Amino acid sequence: MQQSSAVQQRSAAQRPGAAEPTPAQQRILDAAARCFGERGFHGTTTRDIARQAQLSAAVLYVHYPTKEDVLYEISRAGHVAALEVLCAAAARGTTATERLGGMAHDFALWHARSHAVARVVNYELGALTPEHHEQIAVLRRQMEQATRDVLESGVLTGEFAVENPALTALAVLSLAVDLGRWFRASGAWQPEHVAAHYRELALRMVRSR
Repeated sequence: MQQSSAVQQRSAAQRPGAAEPTPAQQRILDAAARCFGERGFHGTTTRDIARQAQLSAAVLYVHYPTKEDVLYEISRAGHVAALEVLCAAAARGTTATERLGGMAHDFALWHARSHAVARVVNYELGALTPEHHEQIAVLRRQMEQATRDVLESGVLTGEFAVENPALTALAVLSLAVDLGRWFRASGAWQPEHVAAHYRELALRMVRSR
């Protein structure tokens, strides 16, 4: 099922104790994700978002005082959801090879299915305030660490031949992240095919035996 809506990442990305977004907030987040994905953050106005959400600009400001606040909510939700995908895949495998393969597969599958939101989540970070950017950076470092842990485990067991697990973790994650830039549902490849291929690429990258 296509997962191009910010709302569909939101449920897995709530802060502990955070209130569930109201219907109006959900409409704003979805509308903003579409606008940012098509026009970029700087090319989108709050009026564009309000018009897409079929709400007044006044209602938008009640829920999100600034356009950047909307971007941050989309970015945070997407990063938390992607992190959960990685961690769940890592927990399923019994060997480092199975774990890394599952992580590469599921991370790519999430980015392909959610490519519209992933494009905003990964390529509009420069528009965040320093405080919000650092909060997102923490989540990204957690993704890198989760991948690095599996790589280091594979080195210890002899499954992987990796000289620099930290740099390799970035390379493995970057494969899927770039899907937000070029993947389209109307293209030649289905998300499942891309995910299976990216699993093989990741394992070849670490020279899995």
